[in-house]
Amino acid sequence: MSNETTPNIDNQLPKNYDPKAAEAKWYRYWIDNQFFRAERDEQKKPFTIVIPPPNVTGKLHLGHALDTTLQDIITRAKRMQGYSTLFLPGMDHAGIATQARVEATLREEGISRHDLGREAFIEKVWEWKHIYASHIREQWEKLGLALDYSRERFTMDEGLSRAVREVFVRLYEKGLIYRGNRIINWDPAARTALSDIEVIYKEVKGALHHLRYPLADGSGSIEVATTRPETMLGDTAVAVHPEDERYKHLIGKTVILPITGREIPIVADDYVDPEFGSGAVKITPAHDPNDFELGLRHNLPQIVVMDTAGKMNEQAGPYAGLDRFECRKQIIKDLSEQGIMFKIEEHIHQVGHSERSDAVVEPYLSTQWFVKMQPLADAALANAASEESVRFVPERFKNTYLRWIENIRDWCISRQLWWGHRIPAWYCQDCGHEIVSRTDVTECPSCHSHNLQQDEDVLDTWFSSGLWPFSTLGWPDESEDMKYFYPTNVLVTGYDIIFFWVARMIFSGLEFTGQNPFDTVLIHGIIRDSEGRKMSKSLGNGVDPMEVIEKYGADALRYTLATGNSPGNDQRFYWEKVEANRNFANKIWNASRFALMNLEGFTYDDIDLTGELSAPDKWILSRLQNTIADVTRLMDAYEFGESGRVLYNFIWDDLCDWYIEMAKLSLYGTDAAAKKTTQSVLVTVLDQTLRLLHPFMPFMTEEIWQALPHQGESITVAAWPKADDSRIDAEAEAEMALLMDVIRSVRNIRAEVNVPMSKKVELLIKPSDELALSRLKRGEEFLVRFCNPESLVIDQAVAAPDKAMSAVVTGAELFLPLAALIDVEAEKKRLEKEVATLNAEVERIEKKLNNPGFMAKAPEKVIEEERAKMADYADKREKVLARLAEWQ
Repeated sequence: MSNETTPNIDNQLPKNYDPKAAEAKWYRYWIDNQFFRAERDEQKKPFTIVIPPPNVTGKLHLGHALDTTLQDIITRAKRMQGYSTLFLPGMDHAGIATQARVEATLREEGISRHDLGREAFIEKVWEWKHIYASHIREQWEKLGLALDYSRERFTMDEGLSRAVREVFVRLYEKGLIYRGNRIINWDPAARTALSDIEVIYKEVKGALHHLRYPLADGSGSIEVATTRPETMLGDTAVAVHPEDERYKHLIGKTVILPITGREIPIVADDYVDPEFGSGAVKITPAHDPNDFELGLRHNLPQIVVMDTAGKMNEQAGPYAGLDRFECRKQIIKDLSEQGIMFKIEEHIHQVGHSERSDAVVEPYLSTQWFVKMQPLADAALANAASEESVRFVPERFKNTYLRWIENIRDWCISRQLWWGHRIPAWYCQDCGHEIVSRTDVTECPSCHSHNLQQDEDVLDTWFSSGLWPFSTLGWPDESEDMKYFYPTNVLVTGYDIIFFWVARMIFSGLEFTGQNPFDTVLIHGIIRDSEGRKMSKSLGNGVDPMEVIEKYGADALRYTLATGNSPGNDQRFYWEKVEANRNFANKIWNASRFALMNLEGFTYDDIDLTGELSAPDKWILSRLQNTIADVTRLMDAYEFGESGRVLYNFIWDDLCDWYIEMAKLSLYGTDAAAKKTTQSVLVTVLDQTLRLLHPFMPFMTEEIWQALPHQGESITVAAWPKADDSRIDAEAEAEMALLMDVIRSVRNIRAEVNVPMSKKVELLIKPSDELALSRLKRGEEFLVRFCNPESLVIDQAVAAPDKAMSAVVTGAELFLPLAALIDVEAEKKRLEKEVATLNAEVERIEKKLNNPGFMAKAPEKVIEEERAKMADYADKREKVLARLAEWQ
């Protein structure tokens, strides 16, 4: 397609790249032309990534930018490689988090959700959702994400809500969902239940309170210890180990619970560790999960002593109405005065806090809905041991996943909220019948009463997001998208939500589709500040990705995030790195401007690589093939940092610093055929390089590619480069390596003795053999151009002149007779320093080759390479020593 089909493109580039203008222009162009729209093409393999849905609680942070950039890089590369790609966008309603944010805004207006009522409050949350969903889409656009917006989903849209009900009902019908009175994690601030993985454990300096409970028969007392003395009001037993000789005679007796005066039994249970503390423990079944299980075994009463706000209730007797922590202080005072509490010692322990509200979590006996997890976990474990197992990258994170699955507990899925998927259960107010249904119920099937009440609770957010890979594609219907794009391919996420989300998606996918929801989980770390600290509001060290884009452009941010570390590891954010990557983008821009300024009248049809190629032409084409192969291999392994490094080195060093400089000889010369060949090479290399770089830097690569002679509508749908082995030229690479070594050495010598490049010098080169001689002779014009010699001699018979600067490269010795221009003593010191460096290299390799462990384990090829290196260093050392002897 001609350039006229694209916006504001001519065959020149302005002096400076303007990220803002390019980003807005090209994203709109991509969307308008539907390049990101996924097509079900039976001639192509599908490739699907569903975006981890961000919460509609606010704007995206730097972690989101990393996560989505990696997904976008994968998607863009796969599209170019010929796959029918779907990058599916969507957002999560985020139950408790979103409700908390909306309630906070209402409090600022002096009202609560209860003032509004359930329906009006939910309308307010939907208003919030629409506002923040719009913000998130704007940020996706700023990042350049190749999303198919025609398939965008929301966890509470009609289709996903139907999928949620279907899953709930199916699990209920299988007996895997039940309603029960059990100990759960309770958030007294949000007044809702939490699942185990919504509890964050923090190390807290607390206290261990030692109490003596008097025996009811007056024969003494038994010692217990607790970190939460306020819960003693709900004690219904003291437990000891059945084999503990100290307490065997007390089993079956009773003690008087202080303050309440209740008589409670001493029971024996294997759960008790006789080595810990006194070997006797107080049992509070309604306020501790382990005590709850022990209480069931011994048929103990369950006494709840707090309300849902964390205040003591009527069961707390004289402490009723006090906040739980105020009650703790008062009980400590009272029991200490009575001599019941006889010792308090400092105790560092892990205390659960709500992930959302940061309130201290209370283990609390409550009626909730649960998923019976063991059967689902068993299926996931069987799958993990099979050949069809989901692959984790890096592999070590599979163990993290397995550890959680192996130690699974029933999942509390009900939340005491208004925003979310309301539990599809109804209770008949006349006969008490419980009805769970896919559709709303208006009549009791048992007594035909219409007096029904739907359960007030909603489902845990993770219940719906656990269905995300297939609910977004139309499940429970067997939709065309479901048939073609499912299972998905790669899930990209942080290691911090393997439990929350990854595990839930795997067992949900296995249970409801019979397949893994994705074949690979790519795990990345978190982004820390430059000091290695986690970014947080409290530290004020967070970085807004939109601020980075505003300052340096999206491409610089994307490249920085993608290449910041290897998979699974945390990375630190440095503004300096973003600036350096912006400079890298400018380097590419300037190289492309140079090329375009030398392509006047040159079209795509003029590209011709069949003519006589110079050594630099052959070399850069050879290096390009190696770069294509390396980048493709590393991208397939999700090693974006390494693929970015390979690209950076090729573009900055090989293309910009060397090839373009050497290309000027033919571009500025009078040989028309040579000029056309160089133009063809330059366009080919730039085109292929831009394609490799496009997934990382989509905006700038499109801007340049459209200005270059090209075919096609957009680089985003251009074909991914394929390495052409016939273009790999070992001889050209060896020849150029020798020429570049010579040029670098001459420049280094000039710099050392402060002789500017403009000053001509005499240059003598002594090749080590005939092959080096022929290579140097063929490259003579480049040596003249880049070394600026007054005279140049390349001869195996060259004799080292008196008082000359020298250098040794692989294949040749160089001499610059500069005695009149330099400090002789300084030159001696320089040579002595070079000898010391070469000595160190020889010794290092000798140690390696004398190490039995290395010799036993290293492949023969590696050993031979080390021997060759040592011989090369030794040869250079001898030549430098000879020059030093001459100076002496």
